[in-house]
This record gives sequence, C-alpha cells and structure tokens, in this order.
Amino acid sequence: MTNNDILRQPVPSQASGSGGGTTFRLLWVDDEIEHLKAHIIFLEKKGYKVDTVTNGFDAVERCSEQTYDLVFLDENMPGISGLETLQRIKDVAPTTPIVMVTKSEEEDIMDQAIGSKITDYLIKPVSPTQILLSLKKNIHQREIVAEHTQTAYQQNFGTLGLQIDDAASIDDWNEVYRRLVAWELQLSDADSAMREMLAMQKSEANRRFARFVERNYISWLASTDDRPLMSPDIFKKRVFPLLDEGEKVFLIVIDNFRFDQWRTIMGELSELYHIDESLYCSILPTATQYARNAIFSGLMPNIIAEMFPELWVDEDSEEGKNLNEAPLIQTLFKRYRRQHTFSYNKVNDSAAAERLVTHLPQLEKYDVNVCVLNFIDMLSHARTESRMVRELASNEAAYRSITLSWFRHSAVGELFKTLASSNYRIILTTDHGSIRCQNPIRVKGDKNTNTNLRYKLGKNLDYNAKEVFEITDPHRAMLPSPNLSTRYIFARGDGFFAYPNNYNYYVSYYRDTFQHGGISMEEMLIPLIELTPRHR
Repeated sequence: MTNNDILRQPVPSQASGSGGGTTFRLLWVDDEIEHLKAHIIFLEKKGYKVDTVTNGFDAVERCSEQTYDLVFLDENMPGISGLETLQRIKDVAPTTPIVMVTKSEEEDIMDQAIGSKITDYLIKPVSPTQILLSLKKNIHQREIVAEHTQTAYQQNFGTLGLQIDDAASIDDWNEVYRRLVAWELQLSDADSAMREMLAMQKSEANRRFARFVERNYISWLASTDDRPLMSPDIFKKRVFPLLDEGEKVFLIVIDNFRFDQWRTIMGELSELYHIDESLYCSILPTATQYARNAIFSGLMPNIIAEMFPELWVDEDSEEGKNLNEAPLIQTLFKRYRRQHTFSYNKVNDSAAAERLVTHLPQLEKYDVNVCVLNFIDMLSHARTESRMVRELASNEAAYRSITLSWFRHSAVGELFKTLASSNYRIILTTDHGSIRCQNPIRVKGDKNTNTNLRYKLGKNLDYNAKEVFEITDPHRAMLPSPNLSTRYIFARGDGFFAYPNNYNYYVSYYRDTFQHGGISMEEMLIPLIELTPRHR
C-alpha cells in the first residue's frame, strides 16, 4: 500500500464528526505545537477533534478531566519529560493509547518508551501519512480488519462453496476444513449476518463430509495402505520412524482437542518450536474408549477386544474406559518388537501438571514419554452440567478463549516451555474433537443402550435410518459386537440423540452442548503436530 493509498483510505464512519457517528477525540502534547498546525488541520478535516497542550502538566490535567481516544506525546519538553508525562497519564487514564513522538533515535529512549507500554513510536519530522497510519493502526484497526475480512470472505464464498462441492478425497476435506477454520477465526469479530453465513456453509460442508465418510469408511479399514492416516497408525507411522532416527519422543495427547483450538494456541508455541502441522482422521466412534485405545494399541477396537479381552472394557461396564492405556502401549511395543523404553503420565488437574514439570529430569531416561491431558474434555463435560461454565463458554469463540487461557496460565504452558529446552521431538495430538450440538434425533433403546449422545449401539434400537449412519455388521467396521444383533448408529453434523420419553426436557438440556462420538469434521479431522525445539 502506497502513502497516497493510505491518505485516500476513509476513516471508519464512527470517526466522522459530520456523519452522525461518534467523533474521535485526540490530544496532542508538544511544546512547539504551533509548528504542527498543518497536521492538526489535516486531522480535523478527517473528522477528528484535536485538543492541544504545550507541556506535560497540562496534558495530565486534561487526561484526568477528559477521555481521549489517543494521545500524541512529544518526548522532549521543558518541565516534566515525555517519559514522565507518559507515566502520569497512565496513572489517570491507564487504557488510553499513547503515541510517543520524538526527534531522538536513541535505543535507550525507545526501550524506556516501549517498556512503559506506549502504543506506537514516531520519529520527527512526522508526515500526515505516518500520523494517519498510526491512527488507523491504533484506533480503527479492529473495524478496518473486520470490514476487509468480511469483504474477503464474501469474495471467497463462491470459491469455497465449489471446493466443498468438489471434495473427493481426505486431502480435499482436510483443506476445506482448514479454510473453514481460518475464516471462523478471522470472522469471530464480524457482524452476526456474516458469521451466520459461514455457519451455514460449514453446516453444508459437514453434511457432505458425512456422506463422504459413509461411502468410504468401511473400505478404509479394509486396506491399511490406501486409507488416510487413522488412530491406530499414529505410533507406527509417526512415533516409530522418529525413534529409528535416534530421536527421543514426547507424545502429548490432549483429550477432545479440536483443530480450531490448536490454531488458537499455536501462537504461544511458534517462538519456541518449529511447527509441522497436519491433520489425521479419527476412527468411529469418535470417543475415548475407541479412538484413544486405538492410538495406544495400534489396533482397531474389535481386535483389542479379541486379543486383549482383559484390557478392553465393554460399554455397559461400570469400569473406567481408559484405565488400561499404559498396558496397551506395552502390547504395542511388544508386538512390533520394540526395545525402546516408555513412560505413561495422565494429567487431570493443575497439581498433576506441576508434578509432571518437576519430574521431567527423571523422564529423560525414557525413549518415549506419553502424556494425556484431560482439561478440554473436562471443560466440555462441565459446560454441559454447569450453567455458569456454559455462560463462560457461551459460543465457539469463548470456548476457544478458555482453551487459550488454560494453556497460558496453567502448568501445561510451563511444560511446553521446559520441553523447548530439551532434545525431544514433541508430537502434540488428540484422540477426537467435538461438535456443538443443535438438532435432536429421536431414538429408542432398551436399558442396556449406551448413554453417548452422538453414537448408540445395541440390539433393540429404533430410529429413522435416513437420519443416521448405521452399521448393521460391526465386524466390517472393526467394532466389538457384544451381541449377535448389535448395531451401531452415528449422528451426523450437529445432531444428537434424544429419547422420546421426556423428550422436551432432554432436548433443552443437551442442545448447545459440545459432544463427540459421531461424524463431523470437528470430531474426525484432528490435529497432529510435530514440534521441534528451535534451539536445535
């Protein structure tokens, strides 16, 4: 963008004093203010209201009496300096953006100003272009970015729609999902109409993705060479090759971790690691008992149940479904004749995470360290059961925000910082994602039917076959079959199963909750990230 382009760009309408919107008010502090009259006239013609003072004392007094949208502050003034004025203004108006304007290019002055949390830094003589660019960046950036993003999405809407229509392979769908998530993150501050347009496009993509999975899922399981990378393949195709290269591996599995949540925390890791990002496909059901056990055993669920019945827990059992993960990893290493050593660690709370960080030096003796982090899965369950948590994570953006806050402020963030100083290759992944459910699907089952809202299995299920993906022969889907007549059904898109008894209460309680187990891009197309510490 050229200087003339910047000058021609309109200021957002709320800045216009004549347009009926809010007039933005500026304060310019400079002991040679008369030399800046041309700049002030320029800004007033752009619709800004500009107050001027010639010293720091008056500036502090004005800021205590009047709220300003931005302050231009000269660094070198008689009386109190610009840096001291900056501190005093921050005391009376801590949220006001302050742009330091100075003749000095000394690094120490810049460091002091930046350390005092200035918003921007301009070197005299300043031009109208510099001034306007600073205002656009520090007052209007959110509106300008939102407007440009909305325009860009509208222009790309048709292209993305064609990409969804033409998706014919798992790679195509991975790319569709990447683009949808990218737009979702960019449009989080857009107007509601634009977000609704994206939600409709994503819903259509999920509908087509479900049909794609239904056409191909059984054939994927019949050929391990031609199928997408799936849950049982993680160790064989991603962990073992690194071990063969002489690497030590730290495998971190965040339960119920979606691709958009990964993209939200990615920035926290980019300064510490080189990042190799990919997606892989979870098996069905997209639930811990099936998908995570498949990761750690390298086997499909029915094979686990047949080969290691003592390690497989049936749906109707009261026993925890993920208590045998370390023994399953042991069977995997033994089956592939791996002499490598490993540790297994499960982190359910901050205290456990802190202990893990403390014990990292003791884990260096192992070739592979496996760590399961359960916070996000716990968050999704808490959001279902607690009205307060549902308010805190009221929508997708808030759900991502809580994930980011957890990562930043828990010992998990410290875990990644510590690992960045190690020689491990870190693999960060998950067993499945989740989807925000909206549409109830009626189903009847007997008392032995499982309770999951996104998939059901049993021998006496009553449902509309058009509304679900049904598997009448579990063996073909490599799923356990507790009874000869057991069948599985899966919800598509944002559907969830509801029983006719007390139907209205059931629907109102579970609608708008995050669930997993069924078929959607959010649940099945999940992050598989390789992190290499930058110091290497």
